[in-house]
Amino acid sequence: MEKSRPYVILSAAISIDGKIATRTRRSNLSSRKDLIRVHNLRKSVDAVLVGKNTVNIDDPLLTVRYVKGNNPIRVILDSKGSLSTKSNVIKTAKNILTILVVSENSPRNVEKFTMKGVQVIRCGKKKIDIKKLLKILRKKGIKKIVVEGGGITNWYFFKEKLVDEIVVTITPYILGGSTAISLVEGVGFGKISNSFKLKKIEKIQNEIVLHYVS
Repeated sequence: MEKSRPYVILSAAISIDGKIATRTRRSNLSSRKDLIRVHNLRKSVDAVLVGKNTVNIDDPLLTVRYVKGNNPIRVILDSKGSLSTKSNVIKTAKNILTILVVSENSPRNVEKFTMKGVQVIRCGKKKIDIKKLLKILRKKGIKKIVVEGGGITNWYFFKEKLVDEIVVTITPYILGGSTAISLVEGVGFGKISNSFKLKKIEKIQNEIVLHYVS
């Protein structure tokens, strides 16, 4: 029986102390070799998904550049539809398929995005319904998706038990700071029960890549 949602891979680079960005939101942790890993992963999936904060802070292109391959569909979570039309993902939406996901109660005018070539999906009343969204994406032919979100986006995927695989690169840095962003933010789990199985360990110079499966 075919799955009703895409296979979800969560990909990230973290410091030794589990941070994905400094307190000043700098997130350039990966070495060039790790960036090649990221882009190889991107070319192997149908879509890459991030949250609004990642776009606002990093202004990424979310394309395949360090290796040869096709660009994945870009999916941006932005419940209020407040993303800047000057961001790289919006400015390049006419050339690379880009989906903006907003809530049904989003008060913002989404026409400014559709005029830029962006597909807009309304999903969930006040907040985006991740489970429902994945079913919609599956119906659009998206079978495999990589989540490169920030801590909040990652939390929602773990909270709803929607992560099938984790690929985490441990980089040789210590960032510290109570306001530095961790791999998973949000409320957090009260019990230690959300377990994954270690599938593979890779050593790339001064970094270690951990592969876990659910």
